[in-house]
Order: sequence, then structure tokens, then C-alpha cells
Amino acid sequence: MDVTPGDLPPGLPTGPPRHGRSPVLGVDSGGSGVRIALTPVRGEGPALMWSSPEPAVMGPRGIDARSLLDRVLPAAARLLRQAGAERCEAVCVGASGMATLGDDLRAVLPDALRDALGARRLALASDAVTAYAGALGQRPGAVVAVGTGLVALGTDLTPEGGWRRADGWGHLLGDCGSGAWIGRAGLEAAMRAYDGREEGASPALLARLEVLFGPAPELPGKLYPRADRPALLASFAPEVGRCAGTDPVASRILREAARHIAGAAAAVCPRPDRPDRDDERTLPVALTGGLLRMGEPLLTPLHQELQLQLPQARLLAAAGDPLSGASLVAAALATDSLRLPTAAGLLRIIC
Repeated sequence: MDVTPGDLPPGLPTGPPRHGRSPVLGVDSGGSGVRIALTPVRGEGPALMWSSPEPAVMGPRGIDARSLLDRVLPAAARLLRQAGAERCEAVCVGASGMATLGDDLRAVLPDALRDALGARRLALASDAVTAYAGALGQRPGAVVAVGTGLVALGTDLTPEGGWRRADGWGHLLGDCGSGAWIGRAGLEAAMRAYDGREEGASPALLARLEVLFGPAPELPGKLYPRADRPALLASFAPEVGRCAGTDPVASRILREAARHIAGAAAAVCPRPDRPDRDDERTLPVALTGGLLRMGEPLLTPLHQELQLQLPQARLLAAAGDPLSGASLVAAALATDSLRLPTAAGLLRIIC
């Protein structure tokens, strides 16, 4: 992939780095690929970015560290050469599954990144944390990241409060309201129509299924053997959105997804210290993730649900994405200004 210049992530620290002017590296590893950004700590120039659509592979110990390093290290070396820098001051790796499937990453990445990039400071983070940092920076609030999967994270920035997390349990046990969840519900409604059942059946979604995947009876054989089942399920979510305006079953699916998303936000919002306090009135809540590109069919019921479940919260547009969040954490490490809570599996400072 080509190296491209990009805008600086919002909210980067402005203080001097602890050692010289070396840039920092943010890494975002998710189900849709791997992206990195080399960012000047003090904003001396544009961020340099690289991306690959191939995600890191899964191994016996979860996310395979070597497959991730094979993508990140050569690209980071090219970015450093282009920036005229010899090393990175700090690195933050944000990875999907870090909390539950990150054993190999935690064992292998620290030494490899220090040896290859000369990084003095290193953070390993769940992509939920980097999504939070990208959306809200380093302030109290709640963020729901909703794409193929779904996870919500909230904090009051105190060591006692730490992080509050909801969902992020994968497409078999949770991720309710996510792209995979919506796609699966839509495909189930289509298969009900194929069976000739009435309750919960959608002939409109059956027609879209057959356009995208071929004859309905062949879908299980195409879906179940695949390692990327969540992504395949999520690929059908836009079809549910397209049908929602005229199909009551598709519309119901999106209303239920909206309830799940708002419920996850409500679950992680920091609680007032006293029952008589009204802290939530100014509590920022942000939504981020590719599913939001579905637009009005999802956003209209979602905003209604947020008003019902979090009437005192203040909904904000996300300032940035998980890659910008990883860059922000790396820059905060370099300037000794990190205020986000550390927690096992969510945000770990290695050095």
C-alpha cells in the first residue's frame, strides 16, 4: 500500500516530548484491516499513514502477533524514512480482541517494537479504548463503537471509577445491535420467508439475499465454514437499511438494534457520586464506527432511543476514529500527559 499524508488526529498533546522530536506511531488493527499513522508529537507537519485491507490472522493464542508485525514493521520503517526520523518516541497498538484474545500480542509486541522502532514508551490497548480516545479524547464520557461488532466504554477518568464496559463479546455471544447482528437478523427473516413462514418473514430481504448470495438453500454452506462469518453477516446489514423504508420487518430489526446500541451507552455512562446530582446532563456521549454510515434508517430510531434511555446526556459527533485515538495515546505517552485509566486487557502501559 502507498504511504499517504493525512490530517493530524484531534486533541494531540502540545507539550514537548520527553526525548527530542521523534514522532509517535499509532496502530489500529481490526476486522477490516491494519492501519498505522506516524504523527509529529507537536504538530510540526502532517501525519503519514499506511493501510492494508488484510486483517491480522487469528492463531492458537488469539491474534497472531507475527502476522501483525509482518504488516506493521516494514510499513513503519518506510514512514520513518519518509519523515526523516530514526525511531519512534512512543507507540500505541490498538487491536480488536486485545481484551480477550491478546495473549500473543502482549507477549511478543513489546520487545519487537522496541527493537525495530526504538520506541521508549509503549501502550497496548483494546480498540474500544482507541475508539474512545479518538472520539472524545481524554475527558469523561461514554463511547459506543458500532461496526461489524459493538462495544461500549465509559469512564469518569478516576482510578476508582476506571473503565465501564458493555458488550464486545463477539457475534455468537453479543455485539447486539452491530452490523453482524443486523445482518444475521435480516438473513434470518429472509430464510423465514423462504420457508413460507409468516411470523418475522421478509420477502423483500429474501430477494436481496438471493441477489447477493444466490439461492437461499445454499447460504448455510457459504456462511458456516468461513472464518470471517461476522464480516459476511455484516455485509447484509446495508440491505436491511435499504429495505427499512418499505418493509416492516427490516424496520423492526433496526429499531431493535437502536435499543441495543442505546442500552450499551446507558450501561457504561459514569454514575453520579450522589443521587441528587445531575452530572449526566453534561456528560458527553459519542457514537463511532462504520455502521453509522447506514444513515437515517438507523440513526432516526437510535436518536429516539438515546433520548429515552439517556435523556440527560449530550450526544456529540466523534472527533476521530480508532487510529487517531491510538495516535493520541502514543503522543500522550511521549509527553507524560496520559489521563485515561489503565486496566488489564483494555489499556496497558508497557514502558
